Amino acid sequence: MERIGLFGGSFNPVHLGHLLVAQAAREELQLDRIVFTPAARSPFKPGIELAPAAQRLRMLRLALAGQPDCEIDDQEIARGGVSYTIDTVRSYVRRFPQAELFCLIGADHVNQLPLWRDAPELARLVQFVVIPRPGQTLADAPPPFRSHPLRGFPLGVSASQIRERVRNGLPIHWLVPPAVVEAIHIDRLYQ
Repeated sequence: MERIGLFGGSFNPVHLGHLLVAQAAREELQLDRIVFTPAARSPFKPGIELAPAAQRLRMLRLALAGQPDCEIDDQEIARGGVSYTIDTVRSYVRRFPQAELFCLIGADHVNQLPLWRDAPELARLVQFVVIPRPGQTLADAPPPFRSHPLRGFPLGVSASQIRERVRNGLPIHWLVPPAVVEAIHIDRLYQ
């Protein structure tokens, strides 16, 4: 049975924390692949200005180049509007009916799972991989959700910190892959 990890987010921009989380999830849960699914618009960040979808996809492609166990699925961007996890999960259930599905989520979203769109169906279809932030205590997912805490590589970096550093003219090397640094500067993102 194939084990697929779905890693949704705005990836605005993708950074080393995202990449380390993907690696840890692949190793700890023995996932066959991780699919990065960039959101058209996150229901959790309604006021955040996103870089254009084409640039976010380009940065993901640059960051994941040469990683055979990582893929990008742009279905949420193609659908447009607010991106809901259940829509993507349903798509994977139809396309890969025999696969075991895992959704990677930040620890700050765990308590909100019962409020997610079509939460009972979501709880039945996927298991959640909970990504801790450094120093954060992980809570178990509320029933009927199934969760696995991710142990490896918590990194205290966020996309909002990176955007702020760009706005302030500070370096972002060592926070994002070199090709992503170049793409941000070439496309004049987050200034």
